Parts: sequence; structure tokens; C-alpha cells
Amino acid sequence: MKPILEIIDISKTFRIQHEQKPYLSIRDSISNVFKPLKKSSEDFFALKDVTFDVLPGESVGIIGKNGAGKSTLLKILSKITPPTSGKIISRGRIASLLEVGTGFHPELSGRENIFLNGSILGMKRVEIQKNFDAIVDFSGVEKFLDTPLKHYSSGMQLRLAFAVAAFLENEILIIDEVLAVGDAEFQKKCMGKMEDVSKNQGRTILFVSHQMGMVNMLCNNAILLEKGKISFSGKSFEVINHYNDINFKENAGYELTKEPTGKDIYITRAYLTDSKGKASSNYAFNEEFKLNLSFKVKNPLKNVVLGIIVKDNFGRRIFTSQTDLNNLNISEKGEKEYKFTVRFPHTLLTPNHYSIFCALHIPNIRVIDEINDLCSLNIIDTGSIFSMYEGVDFGCVFANCEWNLLEE
Repeated sequence: MKPILEIIDISKTFRIQHEQKPYLSIRDSISNVFKPLKKSSEDFFALKDVTFDVLPGESVGIIGKNGAGKSTLLKILSKITPPTSGKIISRGRIASLLEVGTGFHPELSGRENIFLNGSILGMKRVEIQKNFDAIVDFSGVEKFLDTPLKHYSSGMQLRLAFAVAAFLENEILIIDEVLAVGDAEFQKKCMGKMEDVSKNQGRTILFVSHQMGMVNMLCNNAILLEKGKISFSGKSFEVINHYNDINFKENAGYELTKEPTGKDIYITRAYLTDSKGKASSNYAFNEEFKLNLSFKVKNPLKNVVLGIIVKDNFGRRIFTSQTDLNNLNISEKGEKEYKFTVRFPHTLLTPNHYSIFCALHIPNIRVIDEINDLCSLNIIDTGSIFSMYEGVDFGCVFANCEWNLLEE
């Protein structure tokens, strides 16, 4: 089977100009008007010798830090900008969703922009008309269909742009980080549509996102870009794990540096410790550890809950644990600092990277204080059952359930 996309030694160079202009007084500036400025330039490689193939029906995630060259690569594949060197062999029509509003005209109505954008994507009028009702229904902009696009919010423009790109029958769909603009419900709707496009319709998807959970859920394979080069490629979960490994920052705890204003209760300190009380971010799979939490009460409140959430390396919530502070009678006491320990039993979390979120809140009313990345946590495999199954995803929680053999 021939690849639907062949990217062969693609490089993209930009020339950066530097003006060596000294700080001058007004008199010196006037006298130097006709003197030539000293200029220098250098070449910056946004992409360098990027080579990979994409097979028909394959979903490929492209990940990496900001400035790694992801968007530049997609713009080259979408023929928005030409490469400096190398070539691309495409065996299918490409539909791109790169930036909100790309391919739309603000003075035209939503209806007119559907036909305009479809034409830009290489579709014939009859093909656009065939999918017109589905596009409008998915985008949810039916009431505003004859309103000029300049009156649409960025979210409405995104919904319309995604619907056009997804429903028009191009063989290759290229999507940049634009889905982050949409709300959670629309993101879920888009993910469902992209899965349908890839798995049921056999179309090819190239997807750039900083949301690792989305990449892992949608894409079979992934590519990691670093400084314009492919540094790692393979199955999505392998690439994401590699990316998280090289970017994992040990953060064993949190300590408040400045007293906040306007908060009745707030978190002052948090840190992870092993069974001997030593602070660390790294623990073996079969090792117990504790989260030590401190918070201060300035003005007593009722019905306050202290909770923690453990997130995996995709940012997904794994489990929640919380305690009701009513048991402390803090509503009856003045200013005071309280301390908690939360014990994590051994073999609870499978080997991987995690982070801990903490919040003080009154349920269904308001959040009083919250710390997103309170502590980083790395569970290390020490020759457990997981090492016997290389490449198998065991999930995040290892449940020590009770197993009983029933006698006949």
C-alpha cells in the first residue's frame, strides 16, 4: 500500500534580521539620520530534514513544545507556505483547519462562507450542496446562517470551520490546536466526529494538540518534534510517555511565599514524603508514601471540604479523595493552621507520571482556594508484573481486589 502522504526531507528556513542600533540622544539621532545602520542576519531552521510517511486511514498526532515546528509543518502540508527544500507527495485532497477564521471572509454570511471555504478546499459546488444540511446541523449556527461572519463569536466560527472541514469529502484532514478554543461539549463532539471520519470512513487525519489525552484517544501513531526535527515516533502512548519523561520536572511540594488577601482559608504547604519522612517526587510501585497538607484559617467558614485529585500524564483525573472539615469545628475557632496527612497505599498507582491538584471548597457554592500542580509524582517500576508486558497499557490504578475460588 502506497502512503497517502510522503514527506521527504522537508526543511523551512527563515531569515532573521538584527539591527545593531545604539541608544542615542536626540542630537545624535538627528546627526546620524543619513548614516547606514549596521545590520546582520542569521538563518533560523523552523524545520530541518523532516521525513515520514502517512498511510491511508491512519491518524497521526504531532506533539512538541511551542516553537518545535508543528504549525509550520501543517502550513507546508496545507500548501499555505512552501518549504525551503524537500518535497511532499500527496495522493489525496487535503482539508485544513489551522486557525479560527482561516478561509472565511468576515463580510460574507455563514451560508456564503460554507461555499467559499469548500471551494478553497477544492470541493465542487454539488459536493458542498450535498453536505450543506449536515454542516449546518453540526455547527449549530442555523439561526445565524445569513448573518455576516464578522458578527460571529470565535466559538461560532470554529464550529462552522470544523463542520466544513469534517463533512466535505477530502481524503486528508489536517487539524491544528484550534479545538482548544471550543467548550468541553464541542470538543467531545469534534472528537467523536474525527473518530468516525478516521475509523469508519477511512480518511487520514494529522492532528496537532498540546492535550495529550486527545492525541492518545484519537491517534494510532504520533511524532515528537523538537527544534524542527523528529526526535521520536511510534505508537501514540509510547511517544507521549517519551515526551513526558524528558519534560518531567520533579516538584516534591508547594510552599506559600506570600500571604494572600481576601481569602478566608488557604493552602500554605504541601509535600510528599516516604515512610521515613524524606521528601521526594519518586516512589517505587510497591512503596507507600504520604501527602502532607497544611492550610490556614483566617475567618472560620461552615461546610468546607478539603479535596485532592490525582491526574495522569494526559491531564485526566484518575481519582479524588476528600474530607469534610466540619469534623474540625473550624467554624467555632479563630485564626489557626491545620495539618493533614493523606496516605497512598503501595501498588495503588501503576508506573507513570502523575500530578496532584488540591482545593478547599464549599460544594456546589464556591472554590475558596486551589493549587493546580501541587506536587509532581513519579511511580517507578521495580521489576513488578508490568515489566513482563512491554508496551501494554495497564491504565493508572492497580486494584488489589479480593479473589476467591468457589468450590463446586
